[in-house]
Amino acid sequence: MGKYFVPTEGTESWRCLLADREKQWKTGYSAKELAETWEGADGFPKSVKALFKGSQPQIFNQLEFLYGFPEYKVSLKGRGASSQNDLYVLAKSNEELVTIMVEGKASEPFGEPVNKWLGTEPSDGQKIRLDYLLDVLELDKASVMDKRYQLLHRTASAIIEAEKVGADHALMLVHSFSKTSQWYYDYAAFVNLFNLSLEKNRIVGPVQINRKNLYFAWITENE
Repeated sequence: MGKYFVPTEGTESWRCLLADREKQWKTGYSAKELAETWEGADGFPKSVKALFKGSQPQIFNQLEFLYGFPEYKVSLKGRGASSQNDLYVLAKSNEELVTIMVEGKASEPFGEPVNKWLGTEPSDGQKIRLDYLLDVLELDKASVMDKRYQLLHRTASAIIEAEKVGADHALMLVHSFSKTSQWYYDYAAFVNLFNLSLEKNRIVGPVQINRKNLYFAWITENE
């Protein structure tokens, strides 16, 4: 991915960045719902503003939206493509930077479990990739084998970008458009690895990971 970015010109700009523009761009699918909600807000959507305003970690109470990068790719060591995050937001609270990786969710899962992604004979590239993610997140291999692989690299992306820009705070935010909050319990089980108990529409954390304050949140739109 290049290091130059251009402003969006409506939601069509988001659609052009998708891996599969036809399959992923449908009403009710997270890609389109996320684009319409965030692009239309010209910053943080109302639901996200409410989440931040009522947050116990005060760093989020006066958060200022600086830049948003749809379908943002974060390079990872080892085998496989970059982690293509639905939306990366760089924000600021007073003089402190906050990196936010936003994962839109509707009916689709968080990818396959780590043990299935590895398979019975993982390649050297896969081993390097997993070891790298475990190092970034300060987790052990046994604890993540039944967790969804996508959750590892999306959360790692927030930490990696925080390191790049010199931010002390990183948030992994799931913006759900499912009326039944599908896959919430998979996300909550992952957050539990950090000795945190997730609650809907509330930010939990921080937990110190690689010298960064890591937070998690699940927000359900129009709940």
